[in-house]
Amino acid sequence: MEGETSAVNIVETPKERKGKAPLLAAPPGGSSSSKAVPVVVKPAATKGGYRRGLAVFDVVLRIAGVATALGAAIAMGSTDQTLPFFTQFFQFKASYDDLPAFTFFLIANAITASYLVLTIPISIVCILRPNATKPRVILMFFDTVMVALTTSAAGGAASIVYLAHNGNSDANWPAICQQFNDFCQKISGAVVASFLSVVILMALVVLSAFSL
Repeated sequence: MEGETSAVNIVETPKERKGKAPLLAAPPGGSSSSKAVPVVVKPAATKGGYRRGLAVFDVVLRIAGVATALGAAIAMGSTDQTLPFFTQFFQFKASYDDLPAFTFFLIANAITASYLVLTIPISIVCILRPNATKPRVILMFFDTVMVALTTSAAGGAASIVYLAHNGNSDANWPAICQQFNDFCQKISGAVVASFLSVVILMALVVLSAFSL
């Protein structure tokens, strides 16, 4: 509009402030010193590393299971004792194949040992691929089957071992371990080793469940 002029105010920067960064305002509270905020660094461990560690322990347990199951089968298969006092017509002999429970025990533990050997490569795959779930599901399923097989074999053999040590007066079954001492020691050791295999197989099932 005519007769009106607009004035522009120009603020001139002082010379001593040119080219310098503006001063930082002091923090509220009157303190000029700034406090450092602590930074919490979380561990670098991931689920993959956790599962890889479980897979390594899984391999170790399978190797131990092979040793116990194979030891139980070998101990039972080599159980044979003949008493020194015998005649030309009579021999007093005790062998594992005289009882079907001991034969089943031998076969079941041999199957368990073979199974654990065959599953070691699958467990190694779980180390290389810790996030893979399909191999772990397969291992957990068949480990559960082996738990049932080995437990039934060890339980059946344990009942026969008990009768061999103590007999049964109601059924008129005498104890034979006083005469066949070596035979009873071997079958007892085989049963203990088989139950150790059961514990290892149960631990493998739990490990697979935790990994999943």
